[in-house]
Amino acid sequence: MEFETWWLLGIPVFFGLGWIAARVDIKQLLSESRSLPGGYFKGLNFLLNEQPDKAIDAFIEIVKLDPETVELHFALGNLFRRRGETERAIRVHQNLLARPDLPQEQQVHAQYELGQDYLKAGLLDRAEETFDKLIDTQYGAQARRALLEIFQREKEWTRAIEAAHALQQSGAGGRQKEIAQFYCEMAQDELVHTHPDAALAVLEKALAADRKNVRATMLIGDAQLAKGDAEAALLTWRRVEQQSVPHVALVAQRLMDGYRAVGRPQEGANLLKAYLAEASSIDLLEVVFKAVLELDGVDAAKQLVSDELRRTPTLLGLDKLLEARLMDASPEVRPELALVKNLVHGHAQKLARYQCSRCGFKARQFYWQCPGCSNWETYPPRRTEELNVMN
Repeated sequence: MEFETWWLLGIPVFFGLGWIAARVDIKQLLSESRSLPGGYFKGLNFLLNEQPDKAIDAFIEIVKLDPETVELHFALGNLFRRRGETERAIRVHQNLLARPDLPQEQQVHAQYELGQDYLKAGLLDRAEETFDKLIDTQYGAQARRALLEIFQREKEWTRAIEAAHALQQSGAGGRQKEIAQFYCEMAQDELVHTHPDAALAVLEKALAADRKNVRATMLIGDAQLAKGDAEAALLTWRRVEQQSVPHVALVAQRLMDGYRAVGRPQEGANLLKAYLAEASSIDLLEVVFKAVLELDGVDAAKQLVSDELRRTPTLLGLDKLLEARLMDASPEVRPELALVKNLVHGHAQKLARYQCSRCGFKARQFYWQCPGCSNWETYPPRRTEELNVMN
């Protein structure tokens, strides 16, 4: 291929065209930025500096001057909602929906934002109605998630199960754990109303959804006990170990009470001691300590706690050891020992918390659904001090 001299002339031409195009883009950008109101940049600056109150005031002024600024309406509504001013957020998004010239895509967006406003305000009926209209739009997955949240808040477990199945079918991820928990909630209601057979029927569906659901197994044992079959309940509760060894602590008191009911308390105490040897747990130690104290005496209880404290040194374990020592302490030592016990007990109680692995919410009692973030099965069945020692 021969080199043509005139090609050299094309190089400066290309550079010139590129320079002209860049100048045109810069001029257009400057022109567009000049056309934006000054309050827009002021509001943006307040947002970047985490001053939402001042940002809202700036954006309100722009909206008054130019009501056609749709995106600013969306920004303003979101800011109102984040601040908890749900009434104002609702008005902003309702005004948008009332505009006849609003494009279809933005109408759907406004509808979704309005649904979020209703949800934040606790207007669940309106939120449900709004999200129902969005099922067949580009916001379908978000709408289904919102509906699932609404049904959980309203404790409409049957509808929550349907919504979870719909989410799964839409490709939004598995919901088997949640579905099993919804069945457990239904079973819990049946047990409260003394309908053990109905509870058992529902719990079969829970285990069909999630074979590893510990709560369902525990509730099956409760239902069997309610029917008067303590032996069957004991066998069921013992299956928890096969599902999750740490969760045995949650069923330990049930097991001990069950073995007492059938006249075999020593067998129950030996079983729980075996569980404790396999997996250390403050809650399990509490149940075993009381059982050993009742069946084998103070010395055996002290030895149990001492051995456990050497294996897993925790303040909660020390509190239990001091409690055992106080039982047979001499009159001379008792006052000082009681003083130390009370001091340790006060600090130990602050550590006797369960903690959500998602949001960090701490609670004295174990929850299957976190009160803080509403997620299911996010509480490890161990106290926070135990987890810190293990880590």
